[in-house]
Amino acid sequence: QVQLVESGGGLVQPGGSLTLSCAASGRAFTDYAMGWFRQAPGKEREFVAGVSRSGGVTYYTDSVKGRFTISRDNAKNTVYLQMNSLKPEDTAVYSCLAGRARTGAVLTSARAGDYWGQGTQVTVSS
Repeated sequence: QVQLVESGGGLVQPGGSLTLSCAASGRAFTDYAMGWFRQAPGKEREFVAGVSRSGGVTYYTDSVKGRFTISRDNAKNTVYLQMNSLKPEDTAVYSCLAGRARTGAVLTSARAGDYWGQGTQVTVSS
């Protein structure tokens, strides 16, 4: 069992920045690849970014490439999502996902995960 708790969401103006954190507790954090997903009102949940077990491999959806950075600190059992140049269309509930994966693999599908956090709201508005 893995428990995930997200934090760092909030209201930010367009062009601003936020950093989301997802703290994990329970079983060995390094057994899991981690991903960030988001769901906007009236839309399906979508993949945002993923990172491998070691942190050495990352992957992003096209709409956030160059603006968002995913990273993890295995000593702190935490994964981060640094979000820069935020746009109104980034408004959503952001959730982290943990999934058992082989070395170097990245979570890009919600179906590949095992544990979800509760989500944190990000609102980009002037």
